Amino acid sequence: MIPKIVNIAPKKLIGFSIEMSLLDNKTQTIWQLFMPRLKEIKNAVSADLFSLQNYPENYFTNFTPETLFTKWAAIEVNDFENTPEGFEKLVIPEGKYAVFLHKGNTEMFTQTAQYIYAEWLPNSRFQLDNKPHFEVLGDNYLGHENPESEEEVWVPIK
Repeated sequence: MIPKIVNIAPKKLIGFSIEMSLLDNKTQTIWQLFMPRLKEIKNAVSADLFSLQNYPENYFTNFTPETLFTKWAAIEVNDFENTPEGFEKLVIPEGKYAVFLHKGNTEMFTQTAQYIYAEWLPNSRFQLDNKPHFEVLGDNYLGHENPESEEEVWVPIK
């Protein structure tokens, strides 16, 4: 699994966020809040959805399953004008990302993450950057239970 290395311009997202840990996973909760209101967003860049994690600066060095981070369900927009009431705004700053393709269901994601953080990253010339990590759920995303589902995994690097 060889990543693409990509430099991105800032991205504007709107959606909902929730504080959680891996032990107290609230991913389903945030998506159940977001998806019914998706049709209210009129200025989306595309139909791609963003599952985003905003980790505290020392998250990976002081990691425990109880360590808190912020989880987002969001979509990229052209601008923040006409943001529907109640939606939160987030800007992903410009930067460099390693983009991996994950194929499989949620249970298989552990293998992808293990490869990225335990194999690829330590053996690369890069280190993690303190920016949001996110997955792009595009046309080939078939749901979290489908073993044929595909999503892009964007890891911030420097």
